[in-house]
Amino acid sequence: MTTRRLLLVNGPNLNLLGIREPGIYGTETLADVVSLVERTAAQHGFEVRAIQSNHEGVLIDAIHAAREDCSGIVINPGGLTHTSVVLRDALSGVALPVAEVHISDVNAREEFRHFSYVRDVATVHVIGEGVPGYAIAVTKLIDVITGLADG
Repeated sequence: MTTRRLLLVNGPNLNLLGIREPGIYGTETLADVVSLVERTAAQHGFEVRAIQSNHEGVLIDAIHAAREDCSGIVINPGGLTHTSVVLRDALSGVALPVAEVHISDVNAREEFRHFSYVRDVATVHVIGEGVPGYAIAVTKLIDVITGLADG
């Protein structure tokens, strides 16, 4: 039986949701994100363990620990998306399905935001859908985990 738990990872500066650049990221807070993910996962019989850190190593440790009791990872790596090979390697190393989420449309922003180290290790990508994108990512990831995703 698949472990019915997801790890929700939010990277640097996402603790400032609702405060930081609301014109780009909206007014919903990180607590709103976690609540949305928990509600969405619960509708499918899944639990959520959530972590946010501004420290790369803390995120990597949480990803490593997920291999013990999680069946997938939903991640918004924040700025680490564009800079962190070690975060990418951690996601790849645990061999769990990954959903990459970005609140804003990173492909329509500054050039440096167009590249993602996470992209090639993620099964699901939800970009530019705002905070509701997290619910989309959770649903799509659970479909992958449970085998309901279209080929």
